[in-house]
Amino acid sequence: MAGALGYHSTDPDRGARLRFHVKPGSYDTAGLIEILEQMKVLHRGEKVVLVWDGLSAHWSRAMRARVAEQDWLTLERLPAYAPELNPVELLWSSLQKRELANLVGDHLADVADATEQGIQRINTNQQLPWSFLAHTGLTIHPPHPPNLRKDQ
Repeated sequence: MAGALGYHSTDPDRGARLRFHVKPGSYDTAGLIEILEQMKVLHRGEKVVLVWDGLSAHWSRAMRARVAEQDWLTLERLPAYAPELNPVELLWSSLQKRELANLVGDHLADVADATEQGIQRINTNQQLPWSFLAHTGLTIHPPHPPNLRKDQ
């Protein structure tokens, strides 16, 4: 399962959003390139900055070559051994404590369904996705997302 958490820096009122992708087996470079192609369609020409951890498939030669051909995509790398800087780690933690806690599914679809319910729960709470981003301590723009402004 792969997850992404993002927001529109030019239109923060659109809110932070979560996305996830499920596939049998593990993710390799080819599988992640397929996801990038889906992202390209989803974002319809918008510029995207993707912050990835050090997974080898994220930084393989084939991946770097593919990304170099994309004018809509910029990759940034998280430091090694820094899960506290990855907002998706907070997403997984939230799902594991609620929807996936003690879940014994017979099929991958059971886990995917529970995860989708959790993502819907998080996406309907305007503050929770922003809190995952803000908790990392990384500089995000706008510095105070609309639903976490200090003056409210």
